[in-house]
Amino acid sequence: MLRADAVVAGWDKPATSPVDFSLQAGEIVGLTGPNGVGKSTLLAAFAGRARVFSGHLDLRPGLRLALQTQEVPPVDGLPLSGRELLALTAASPDGLPPWLAERLDIRLDRLSGGQRHYLALWAVLHAPADLVLLDEPTNNLDAAGVRHLTAHLHERAREGCGIVVVSHDAAFVAAACDRCVVLETRDDQ
Repeated sequence: MLRADAVVAGWDKPATSPVDFSLQAGEIVGLTGPNGVGKSTLLAAFAGRARVFSGHLDLRPGLRLALQTQEVPPVDGLPLSGRELLALTAASPDGLPPWLAERLDIRLDRLSGGQRHYLALWAVLHAPADLVLLDEPTNNLDAAGVRHLTAHLHERAREGCGIVVVSHDAAFVAAACDRCVVLETRDDQ
C-alpha cells in the first residue's frame, strides 16, 4: 500500500532523517519519537503535501487517502452542522458514540472543542479511503473518546484500510497500533 525507502522529507529544507517505512492494507502503524524529528512532516509527505528531498516514496496506484492534521479549521460563525460535515466527506454517522450522535444537528461552533475534534476525526476515519493518516488524533479527547477511537481504528483496519498514526500518547499507540516506527533526530540538528 505504502513504502518509503530512505525518505528524507521536509518543507523548505530536510526535516527528517532517512526513514524506511512500509504499510500493508489492514495494518495500523504508529509513528513516534521526540518533538522536532519530523513525524508530522513525514505524514504530510505521505499525503503529497511535503517535499521528499531524497529516497523513494511509493504509494499504490489509485490509492484513496484521508488525512487528519493538527490544524483546526475555524468554525466560528459557520452555519455547518455535524451531520453536514459528515456528508461532505461521505462518512456515515453509524457507530458514533451516543454523546456525539445526539449532537449531529447542532452547529459545529456550538460544540465543545473535544466534540468538534472527534467529529472531524470520524469524518476522516470513515471517509471512503484506503489509507488514513492521523496526526495526534487523541489531542482534546477524553478517556471515553480515546477508547472509542481505538476501537474504530481496529474496525477500519479489519475492513482493509491501512492507518498511520502520529502520536505522543504511548498508551494509545500500544492499544491501537500493530507496530511502531520510532523516528530519530537528524544528525545535523
